[in-house]
Amino acid sequence: MTVTYETPHDGVAVITLNRPDRLNAFNGEMRKDLADAVREASGDDAIRAVVMTGEGRAFCAGADVTAVNDKFNVEDVLNTEYAAFLSTIATMPKPVIAAINGPAAGIGMTTALTCDLRVMGEETYLMSAFANIGLVPDGGLSYLLTREIGYARAYQLAIEAEKLDAKRALDWGLVNRVVPNTEVLSNAVEWAKSLTQRAPMALSLTKRVFRAAAQGGLHNAMAFEAQNQRAAIATEDCREGVAALLGKRKPVFKGK
Repeated sequence: MTVTYETPHDGVAVITLNRPDRLNAFNGEMRKDLADAVREASGDDAIRAVVMTGEGRAFCAGADVTAVNDKFNVEDVLNTEYAAFLSTIATMPKPVIAAINGPAAGIGMTTALTCDLRVMGEETYLMSAFANIGLVPDGGLSYLLTREIGYARAYQLAIEAEKLDAKRALDWGLVNRVVPNTEVLSNAVEWAKSLTQRAPMALSLTKRVFRAAAQGGLHNAMAFEAQNQRAAIATEDCREGVAALLGKRKPVFKGK
């Protein structure tokens, strides 16, 4: 399998890109396997948080250019095979943490930034490598980078294909945490485990409204928040959270 799927802890799924000999670069099989894995995590009610990482010394080196031939229709592949897992990551009703254990380049960088939260190794880097082979960023990277760091920085990174080290990635808000490379996965898993203790419906609805807010204006964001707050306040978890606060105890959330 080019992607492994494990549930080492209650409520946490760990998805690992598993082509270490190719630095976890995407071929057709890995695109399909990753789409299957994130779909499984999204649909499993027992899973409350997801960690995605890479086997070996890279997170993902991008697309495997050796798999490109005359029959390769890049537009179709992007709009179907890549979109199948990127859209699921962005819309699944649970947080996805990228454990960036090694370089994340090209569509690998896109995949990492599509995740909701990111833990990055202090000795690794992000790289929009497309310009090095005469291509433009894809998979939504132009949107993700512009939203996160602004047009000027995003454009510069794209056209110069500069390696963005962990310190600057953290300073610019592209990652949430920087830790020693050997601790990336364990840190991300511990973070995921802590999130499983929170109210699943609240996490899901919060993800939904923040994703929507990034794409729309203030008025639309306020209305969408109100709509989802109505759903959240009606849950048993909300009632449990209030009761626990008043009772000065730790809440026990059941995802209902």
